[in-house]
Order: sequence, then C-alpha cells, then structure tokens
Amino acid sequence: MCGIVGVLGKHEVAPIMVEALRRLEYRGYDSAGIATIDERLQLHRRRAVGKLVNLSDLLVHEPLSGRAGIGHTRWATHGAPSVSNAHPHQCGPVAVVHNGIIENFRSLREDLAAQGTVFETETDTETIVALTRSFLDQGLAPRDAAEQAIARLEGAFALCLLFENEPDLMIAARKGSPLAIGHGEGEVFVGSDAIALAPLTDQITYLEEGDRAVLTRDSVEIYDADGRRANRQVRTIQIDAAHIDKAGHKHFMAKEIAEQPTVIGEALSHYVHDAGIDLPQTLDFAALDRIVMVACGTAFYACLTAKYWFEQLAGLPVEVDIASEFRYREPPIGPNTLAVFVSQSGETADTLAALRYCAEKAQIAAVTNVETSSIARESDVNLPIHAGAEIGVASTKAFTCQLTVLVLMALKAAHARGRIDDATLAARLAELRNLPGRLNLALGQAPQIAAAARAVAEAEDVLFLGRGQMYPLAMEGALKLKEISYIHAEGYASGELKHGPIALIDQTVPVIVMAPHDHLFDKTVSNMQEVMARGGQVLLITDSEGAKTASDGTWRTLVMPDCPALFEPILYALPAQLLAYHAAIAKGTDVDQPRNLAKSVTVE
Repeated sequence: MCGIVGVLGKHEVAPIMVEALRRLEYRGYDSAGIATIDERLQLHRRRAVGKLVNLSDLLVHEPLSGRAGIGHTRWATHGAPSVSNAHPHQCGPVAVVHNGIIENFRSLREDLAAQGTVFETETDTETIVALTRSFLDQGLAPRDAAEQAIARLEGAFALCLLFENEPDLMIAARKGSPLAIGHGEGEVFVGSDAIALAPLTDQITYLEEGDRAVLTRDSVEIYDADGRRANRQVRTIQIDAAHIDKAGHKHFMAKEIAEQPTVIGEALSHYVHDAGIDLPQTLDFAALDRIVMVACGTAFYACLTAKYWFEQLAGLPVEVDIASEFRYREPPIGPNTLAVFVSQSGETADTLAALRYCAEKAQIAAVTNVETSSIARESDVNLPIHAGAEIGVASTKAFTCQLTVLVLMALKAAHARGRIDDATLAARLAELRNLPGRLNLALGQAPQIAAAARAVAEAEDVLFLGRGQMYPLAMEGALKLKEISYIHAEGYASGELKHGPIALIDQTVPVIVMAPHDHLFDKTVSNMQEVMARGGQVLLITDSEGAKTASDGTWRTLVMPDCPALFEPILYALPAQLLAYHAAIAKGTDVDQPRNLAKSVTVE
C-alpha cells in the first residue's frame, strides 16, 4: 500500500525523500509527492501522477528547498489517481501524508463543511488536515491540534503531519497500518518500513497500535492509545542494500526467482541442525487437536499446500481460511488449537485482524518475512522465513520460503506425534537439503520455459490443473500469470475439469498441467486426454518419468528435475513463476509493479 516518509534533517530533504520513496516503490502506487518547509518557514508541495520519475522530473523544473519534509507514494482508495488527489494534502498551515482509510471521513467532512471548510479533493485524507486546521483556528498549538484531530479519526491509518512555521516538529501516528521512526544524530526520520530508512539510520523504533509520536530533531515523545507516555524499544536493524538492488537482473522479480536456491538454503540452515528441526519448544504439536491457518493471496496457497503436509504426515486436521473472511464468520477456536498466520510483510491488515480475533483463544504462530512486523510481534511464536527483502509485487522467493518453513513445521509435528521415527525424519531432512540443488537445475530450464511462455502470452484465457498438493500450486500459477501479464487465468483441481471448466476448452485456451509422476499421475493423464480430445493445447510440466509416459500429444512438455514427492510443490513453483515472468515480458507489462496491485495490503 501507500508509502510514507518524513525527515527532520540537517540537509536539504527533497532528494533524501525521493530516494526513500524509491525504496518504497515495491509497495505499489499510482502517484507520488513531497512537501517541505522552506527557509521562510512556508509549506510547499510537488505532486505527480504515475511513476516516481515523474515527480523527480517535476522537481528538476520546480525544486523544493528545506530541511523538513514529508513524502508519499499513493495507492488510490478514495478518489481516482490525479494530482489533486495525490499526497501530501494541505489545508492552510498543515500538511499530511497518510496510509489507510478514515472510515468516518464523511461525517467529519459534513461537520467541517458546515463550519465553512471548502474541500478540494475526493479523498478521505483531506479530512485529516481540515480537521487539524479547525483545531488550530480554535487557538490550539500544533501538537495539541494534531492530538485532538487524531483522537476523532476512525479506521486504519498511519500518518505524518507537518506544520508551517514549525520546521522542527512532526507528528506521527499509527492505528492498524505500520509506521517506524528512525533515530539519527540531530535528525529524525519516519517511514512506512525500515527499508525506506535503511540508508539514513540503523536505529529504528516501531510504533505500536494506537501510538502517537511528537518528533523534533533532538527528541522523540511517544504516547500510547490511552495518552500515556510510552517507552518503545530502539532496535538496530541490518538491511543489506544489495537485497534491494537488481544485481544485474532486468527486474527484481527475475532476481528474486534466481535467489530461491540461496534463500531456501539459508532458511534450512536456520532451522535444521544435525538430524533435527529447531523450532521453539512452546510449539507442542503432540497436544494439538487441530491447526487453523489464515492468510491472503499467495500466502493462502502456501497454507493450502501445508494442509496436505500436516494432515498426511502428522495426522493433524487443518482448516485453511482466507483472512478477509475468517473473523466475520466467528469461527469457534478451541483451547488445543494452533492458529498459524502467514504473511510476507507481517502487516497484512486482514491477516492481522484475524490474528487479533484469535488472541487469547489459541496459541498463535506467525510465519513472516519481517521479524519486527506487527504480526510477528503480536504472535506467541514467530517463525521467520529468511527470504530477505522481496521487492517485486508478485511474491516468488517469499512463497517458496513459506513452503519450506511450513513443511519443516509439518515434519516436526509428525515426529512429535510419533508418526515418523528419527531415521525417517533424518532421511526427509537429507532430501530437503538437496532441494536447493534441484532448484538450480530447474533454473537451467529457463530458456525452454521462456519459449513456452511466449506462446502462452498470445492467449486470452489459460487454465492450470493439478491434483493433490499440486492443486494449490495450480491456483498459485494462475494467480502469478494474471497478476503480472494480465492474462485471465484460473487454477482448478484436475478432477473438477468435467464439472464445468471443460466447457471452456478449445484450441485457443492453453491448459497448463502440473503433474510430477506421483501416485496421482495416471488420473491426471486421464484429464489431459479429455482436454486433448477436444482440441485443447496441453502444456505439461512434469519430471523425466512423466515426460516419458505421457508427453505424446501434448502441445509442449517442460521437464523438471526428479524430486521427492513431499517437496515437489516447492520445486514446481519455479516454472510457474518463470512462465508468468516471461509471459509478462512478452506482453510488455510492468513486471515488478503491476497495475492496481500493492505489495503490502494494509487496509481491509
């Protein structure tokens, strides 16, 4: 979602903020802007629609001076992408940048309009500065006016306020959406996440839910939701700048696909020691009756895959829910339930709300890529996936690292529940250690996958099929393709073909079948034959044995390295990602920042 940056610095802040916003581009946006306080203590803004380069170009012709400023990349919610709707918003002597949704903005807007306020935009955000100005007009000091205004806001938000004639003051607040404060020598910074602030400082404080902060260059005062002074930990962060560089690749997505053997190896080295799996001892799988798994998007498909693993390996019933639906049906949560929440960013609004619904009802485990995120901090147990910063909006390495951590959890549960013995566990872990090598072999198939993708890119509709644990991967493959190439794609269980989707089959609809030669392979081949009998074009993704057995009559066949069946979903994610990537290249779409999508969805 939207990216926020604020700086009270020693130097000109406009170039600093543009660079910080560039580091937040991965979150997704459709406009950008900054505001500064100049040497005459006046507020000035520059805003532009589209990519950040448009704002940079504008600043060349219309520069902004000043050592205090706020900046923003906007993903439109209320009001279409336009210069007038872009942030920062200003009302008289106050400007704001905001991530989230002010749910009561209509009633606030009506009250303010009755008092004579004239609104210039369609956004909920303008209400924040109009409300703050109304308190300033009543004679309140800026920090008091901000406090009164923030207290009247309902919804989920992170915001940063800047005031004319106050070059040494910023007000920041969070409720639902993440916000971090960076500490420097005679400087202070605000950012949506630590990535934005990494070049400026390694000393970070994360605001907690309901916090409000009063910032100057030499002081940080934080108040909790009840208005009491709060002490929040200052953390030293380590974000390698190389992780947010393309490292010679054309796109971040290409780099992140290529990094998967390395990051999965790093995740394994963190959790696997000798012949055992090192997880927190508080995870007592033997005492559990069931597991509830909650996530959104790609992380949801990781959970669906893990359901097969937990149930087949450990005999543990697993319920998987989409986060945005979970709490609204008020599911009963028993005392012997483990609730697992999976999120790349650890800030996904729906997933965080579902977690809070389960708080005190069950033990909560988080599987995240950001150890300091809200979901990680609010869980009883956090299991980081060690994927490193993922910049491409379409998740790749985070997905396979999520799968890696989840399969380790399932193996640990199976061992704890007496379903597998020490020798079997050691054998499975030995196979898992070989997985990065198999992924490297799969990367070697990139030219063949790219050729197939160019052909797929000519289609308007694509079907993905899979059975068993390949069924969630079929849905993930379809999601990847539609996300970045804008081709309509759907993923189905192969056995569902005759229950509707077969009506779509003709020579113009490629059918991508994900089918390693496992115990379900023959059934999947029968479904392929049904497609080919109706003129359908089958792209079979299989292993050497599957290609030998069933490639006759297929449109194309892609051969993956042989792999133990348990870990095939991790391996077969790679060709699905490469198909989507190369189809998007062929279509000429924006691979890393596809239209309408945001990396971190911090509003419901």
